[in-house]
Amino acid sequence: MENLFVKTLIGQVRALDQFGTWANKGNEEILNEKYVKTKEDLKNIPVIADIDERQIQDIRLIFQAIALAFETRTGIMCSVVMEMSHEGFGRAVVIADKIVVLNKFFKDAHRYSFRSYEKLVEEGDKMLESAIAIYDEYKK
Repeated sequence: MENLFVKTLIGQVRALDQFGTWANKGNEEILNEKYVKTKEDLKNIPVIADIDERQIQDIRLIFQAIALAFETRTGIMCSVVMEMSHEGFGRAVVIADKIVVLNKFFKDAHRYSFRSYEKLVEEGDKMLESAIAIYDEYKK
């Protein structure tokens, strides 16, 4: 059975593929291409640089996937609020009812990535479980 976070994330990514660019690629291959960077890859990315709209969208997709997975698991609708400066400083917040269930601050967002596909899945699951635990703790 496919992981819920991966299922929702790949659904978000494929929904934006207007021209079928990724139609012949597997889910893991697409997520590796978008979100996995090795230490060597990061050495080639400057520490100080502007973030482009595609990178902002890719980060937003992760949090939208968390929100959708949260809604699937709990039945509670979520909203994602994200603000990012051109320098890569910003914040992503997932809100369920009146509760902030996920809050992530970014510095150097143009370097935001995971070292492996497994780490992406692990971090996504961790964020989802944390969001559910926070919601369960603070709901009335």
